Amino acid sequence: MYRQTEELYLPHRKAEQMNGTISRQALRRLPFYLDYLKKKQADGVRNISATTVANELKLNEVQVRKDLASVSVTGGKPKTGYVAAELIRDLESFLGYDNTKEAVIAGAGKLGQALLSYKEFDRYGLNIVAAFDTDESIIDSKRILPADKMADICSRLKVHIGIICVPPECAQSVCDKMVASGILAIWNFAPVHLSVPTGVIVQYENLAASLAVLSQNLEFEIRDGHIF
Repeated sequence: MYRQTEELYLPHRKAEQMNGTISRQALRRLPFYLDYLKKKQADGVRNISATTVANELKLNEVQVRKDLASVSVTGGKPKTGYVAAELIRDLESFLGYDNTKEAVIAGAGKLGQALLSYKEFDRYGLNIVAAFDTDESIIDSKRILPADKMADICSRLKVHIGIICVPPECAQSVCDKMVASGILAIWNFAPVHLSVPTGVIVQYENLAASLAVLSQNLEFEIRDGHIF
């Protein structure tokens, strides 16, 4: 059965970490906590409190405490707070960064190639094994392959994540091919909603929508006299 998908957030969690549920908004904040904690650890910080995290990231302290409690296995202690290394480990485990996942890209235009070249994905447990395209002029023998090779690569390497960077009119067809190839999670950069079978996850990244929100918020700030 196919369905029209909405944004889904299904974090990787071990059974012993199930301290409660976590909201979509909280899930969006977790990578920021992780980056912040890694920087503090590099500076020699061993223990850190939720109060310090909240103050330095300019977030609500109650919100931060709840977020960290949702992912921490050991929890924080009075006066000393969390052990930074343990909290980093718990965040990485919760987000699935400690379990490398293979991915492929459909569409090797400028956006697809930019994602393919982005080295930081390794830090987040994502390994992009190849990109696929129908344009013979950009196909090479290494990481950009003919589109008709995608199913074979996904099957042989047991790839479960697909990244769609094709024009909107091609996105559903590419999505169908990915699902048929065993893809279970799709990161969709095409500005169109996809129909997928139950059990397949879709995360949408609509750059135009994000720009619209940014522009509208800027207009509000200008109108209210906060800037200019």
